[in-house]
This record gives sequence, structure tokens and C-alpha cells, in this order.
Amino acid sequence: MPDIEDLKADLKKLSARAMQAKMDLHDLSEELPVGVENVIATAERVRDAYAALDAKRAELKALEAAS
Repeated sequence: MPDIEDLKADLKKLSARAMQAKMDLHDLSEELPVGVENVIATAERVRDAYAALDAKRAELKALEAAS
């Protein structure tokens, strides 16, 4: 089982990844209709990044509650 510090480090990485994906989608939206074929894949990457971030936050919260 990972410790709290490991989870916090993972959260930091996942947060940065989610923010980058969000910015990629934002940048793509500003260039529309150029790149419209990439919108779905980019949006899915944003969704997946934030889902992973939420899951890791829940894991950290559970571990902190157990401590």
C-alpha cells in the first residue's frame, strides 16, 4: 500500500497532466475548424486525466482517514 507522501507526489503529477490536457483542448478550440478531427481524442484525454486525478484524490482521502 502506498504511503501518503507517495500519493501526494502522484497527485501532483496527475494534476499537471490534467491541466496540460485541458490547455491542449482549449488551444485546439481556439483554432477550430482547423484540427476538428482531434477534438474527440483530446476531450477523451482530458476526461481520462481528470478521472485518474479524482481516483487518486479518493485514494489519498481514504488513506488519510485510515491513519
